[in-house]
Amino acid sequence: MKVERIVYGLERKQCPQCGRVVQARPPGVLPKCLYGNQLLAHVAVQHYLYGVTMGQIEKQTGIGYSSLLDALHQPFGPEALDGLARRLKDVPEKLAEAYRQAPVKHADETGWRTDGQNGYAWLFCTKDISLFQFRNTPAATRGPAHLWQEVLARSARRGPLCRLQQNALLPSILLCPPAATVQDLEKNFPGNAEVKSFVQALAPLLATAMSLRTLAITDRQFKRQARRIKNRIIQTVQRDARHPAIRTVQDIFRQDAHRLYHWPDDRNVPADNNLAERDLRPLVIARKISFGSQSDAGANTRQTLMTVLHTLKKRTPNVAQTFKDALDRLAQDNVLDPSETLFPSDSSRSPP
Repeated sequence: MKVERIVYGLERKQCPQCGRVVQARPPGVLPKCLYGNQLLAHVAVQHYLYGVTMGQIEKQTGIGYSSLLDALHQPFGPEALDGLARRLKDVPEKLAEAYRQAPVKHADETGWRTDGQNGYAWLFCTKDISLFQFRNTPAATRGPAHLWQEVLARSARRGPLCRLQQNALLPSILLCPPAATVQDLEKNFPGNAEVKSFVQALAPLLATAMSLRTLAITDRQFKRQARRIKNRIIQTVQRDARHPAIRTVQDIFRQDAHRLYHWPDDRNVPADNNLAERDLRPLVIARKISFGSQSDAGANTRQTLMTVLHTLKKRTPNVAQTFKDALDRLAQDNVLDPSETLFPSDSSRSPP
């Protein structure tokens, strides 16, 4: 791939009435931007969607590393050129509102370093939304403005939240069965007969629960089978156990029973958190390659562009072309709402 350099000669005219100077706009270029939308879309998609490093993109395009970052970042100051993320900075909040209205929500988190400090990357997702947020403290210590806290406050009224990790961050909402925790038991204690018996009894039940909603059965048959599996899970975790690791897993099921069993009552609620696990995987890979963000500006840029591009990926087969077309429309009319341009209202609502 080669970069084609195009130089535009822009005509200027002065209004004889008010004296204002009007300049023509180059096609496919955002105002105050040095690069065309085709290049911006390509760089953003390759880096934030497919995980190609900036060093590789620099070699591919012949454009300097710093220039690429300036084109993507959210610079500060009145004289700074507008970066791509700065223009789209309000889009995640519009998607967050659609996420809040979704009947079933998924969430997950992983570690993320920003400017050398340990922090967290949070993912909030539905079938057609992926929201990324980067914070330097756990969700439990954040204020009410943080999306995680808002979700917790509203989930009791607007639907369950599926999540695999087992901790105390999720009061009064769904906590998915800890299948991974159960499977780890046998790996950690391979020679223990009690552990092996417990895993062999519980793991198949959890696997059946996670696949039940995909079977070609009626809703009535689903609820009947789901209730039967739920009762068998409860019986298994209520049995007396001597091994401390088994009791730890049992305590999760016992203490969080009011969160674990939304799936038998509603077929739209999955008994697993696979959607969030898959959506978070590109970020985990990016962390292993880049070791995090070098600055808060970089983290803000990443959360904005990853939110936009990963949501587009769920809604269109050609992310790069769709993104480029939206940027072209914004370049032609700078009063357009970027959220409506990227995600029209008729497709912003999330299905179960």
